Formats: sequence, C-alpha cells, structure tokens
Amino acid sequence: MEKIDKLDKKILAILSQNARIPFKDIAEECNVSRAAIHQRVQRLTDNGVITGSNFDINPKSLGYSTCTYIGINLERGSMYRKVVEHLVNIPEIVECHYTTGPYTMLIKVYARDNEQLMDLLNNQLQGIPGVVSTETLISLEQSIKREIPIEQEEE
Repeated sequence: MEKIDKLDKKILAILSQNARIPFKDIAEECNVSRAAIHQRVQRLTDNGVITGSNFDINPKSLGYSTCTYIGINLERGSMYRKVVEHLVNIPEIVECHYTTGPYTMLIKVYARDNEQLMDLLNNQLQGIPGVVSTETLISLEQSIKREIPIEQEEE
C-alpha cells in the first residue's frame, strides 16, 4: 500500500466528518487546487484507503426497530465460508465477522420486531448446516458511531 502523507491525512479527516463536502471546499481548507484534491481522492480510492461513499440510512425509518448482535457457534471453524454463503442471502444481516473468543462468528442484524427476530433465529439461522448455537444481544441504543480517528501531524 502506498504511503499516506500529511495532505492525504488532512483530506481523510475532512471527508470522515462530511463525505459530501465539495472538493473546492476541501481544496480551500488544504490550500491546494481542486484538481489536486480530485487526484488525491481518486488515488486513495484506487488504493483501497477510501472504500465507499455511502449514505447512512436510519433502519428505524424503514421499520427496522430491533438491532441485534448474534454470536454464532459452528461445529468447526473451517465451516465459516460455507455458513457465510447462507448468511449472505438473509438481507437483514448487515455485518458478519469471523471472530476469536466465545463465538465463531458475530453478526449484526436488523429486524422489524421481536417476532421477525425470532423467525430469523429459529427458521433461518439455526437451520444452517454447521450452526450449533446462537446467542442474541439486543442493542437498546447506539451511543457512538464514527470513523476511525485520523492522526495528523502538527503543522
């Protein structure tokens, strides 16, 4: 991966606060041309430093009021990829991680209500070959959501 310099870090810090900010505003703040910002952002994207430019959609606005984290234990850790092939077909799963610790996998799920959550658990997740058990943690409130901090050198 290419080295990220001081200007790149400043651009990333600005974009992490507001991904919709116009390049001309970033250029003014960084004291460089708009073309330089465009080239830097394109390079950061091409190199996998910037991995998306999505809008965050509030799940509650679409009727998904229950956010849960589900720990999944598998018969064997080597079954992970086969299980993911099943999980990818469940649209309510928004994240999936292969983990260390008490679970083989940890998934983040949004459900419309507890009835749908129970259906997801009993009729979908626990029926996947290799899934031994699940443990569900319901999120009562999301208190923090942010990007990783970007360390900037002093000027």
